[in-house]
Amino acid sequence: MEKPNALFPIGDKTSPDYFTGSAWLHMLLLPDENINFAIGDVFFEPGCRNNWHTHGKGQILIITDGKGYYQEKGKPAQLITKGTVVKIGPDIEHWHGAAKDSSLTHITITLNSEKGAVTWLSPVTDEEYESVH
Repeated sequence: MEKPNALFPIGDKTSPDYFTGSAWLHMLLLPDENINFAIGDVFFEPGCRNNWHTHGKGQILIITDGKGYYQEKGKPAQLITKGTVVKIGPDIEHWHGAAKDSSLTHITITLNSEKGAVTWLSPVTDEEYESVH
């Protein structure tokens, strides 16, 4: 898989348990005794999206390439493109992923909590995904 306009290597393929389609994660920074957050570079192939999920302490997405969508449960989806910054509050149920006709790359900054960094929920259905296009 070739990653367009790559700032970082493509990384490791993500688990199909949490993604519909293929995505890759390159970890840039892991938490340690001095910092309580992780930073990763995520590449989604066209049409790929992650499951609904939450973060106990929130998350920030910085879109670095491509086009996709971000949606919070019960709200309309937002188009996200290069330069978009998304601030996600603690325990907000949401998903994000690439548009059908474009890959998507974003930097993710995720704070760890006593619940862990992420709680994975159900997959985004094809109907939910199709409704944002």
